[in-house]
Amino acid sequence: MASFRLRPDSFTLALAATVALASVLPASGPVGAFLERATTFVVALLFFMHGAKLSRQAVLAGIGHWRLHLVVVGSTFALFPLLGLALRPVLAPLVTPELYVGVLFLCVLPATVQSAIAFTAVAGGNMAAAVCSASASTLLGIFITPVLVGVVLPQAAGAQQDVLGGILRILVQLMLPFVAGHLARPWIGGFMSRHAAGLKYVDQGSVLLVVYTAFSAAVVGGLWRQLPLPALAGLLAVCAVILGLVLTFTTWLSRRLGFSREDEITIVFCGSKKSLVSGVPMAKVLFDSQAAGAIVLPLMVFHQLQLMVCAVLAQRYARKATG
Repeated sequence: MASFRLRPDSFTLALAATVALASVLPASGPVGAFLERATTFVVALLFFMHGAKLSRQAVLAGIGHWRLHLVVVGSTFALFPLLGLALRPVLAPLVTPELYVGVLFLCVLPATVQSAIAFTAVAGGNMAAAVCSASASTLLGIFITPVLVGVVLPQAAGAQQDVLGGILRILVQLMLPFVAGHLARPWIGGFMSRHAAGLKYVDQGSVLLVVYTAFSAAVVGGLWRQLPLPALAGLLAVCAVILGLVLTFTTWLSRRLGFSREDEITIVFCGSKKSLVSGVPMAKVLFDSQAAGAIVLPLMVFHQLQLMVCAVLAQRYARKATG
């Protein structure tokens, strides 16, 4: 538990440095065009690795807990978008219209896998169910997220309005590499497990490259000239309100439905997360380059906030279990 502290993790610091670099030295011209093409390959590699990491045994072990999975999926793909839309009259004035598009985009993303499982483990939750729910959320997001983008953000600047086209692009650029990686798991799964620590940096480096490319295009398009400083503080408040409401509701609902303490922990941590690793590539596929930079900024803020808040919450659950 000592490893979870109220401070930015190294990846978040790297993200901040990447945004700073893109702000000072944005890639443009031939370099920007080359990086756009390179990120397509990098994103495919990222999802190939995710597919290779997915253990069928772990998923099958938790797949029978259908009530829990329904609650988690409902929170991820229904509660979040409904909150984002319902609270818009109250929260949207705190940020720019472009940033609130990013807030709505994060609301329709799948849950993260690694941190949801890690916090569930620290808190003493149902690990098999957590692995199944988080993995299923990633897979479902490939189909559900572009549909929800078409419903929740039909007029968003930079959004691809063709929902079926968005699904097709995600299938080709994300799903096919994911399936290929999973099918290759019998041959490369051992290598992935033995070199998990080193491959983590490939994982994170892929996201950093996509963030740099997206922010470079946004900066060239005038992102920071159009983004007032108070809007950044407002963005933190918006993310905090949405996260707080989701954590409160999932805790209340799991108890109301009579779930065990272990299942409650899984619901809270799997149902409140949004995936930066999936969200950044999806933004690249679903939005044009200039719009993607502002759209992923709320997701980056929410990413760090959910880590900090859930770290405290996981420690609290663990203390209650041993107290």
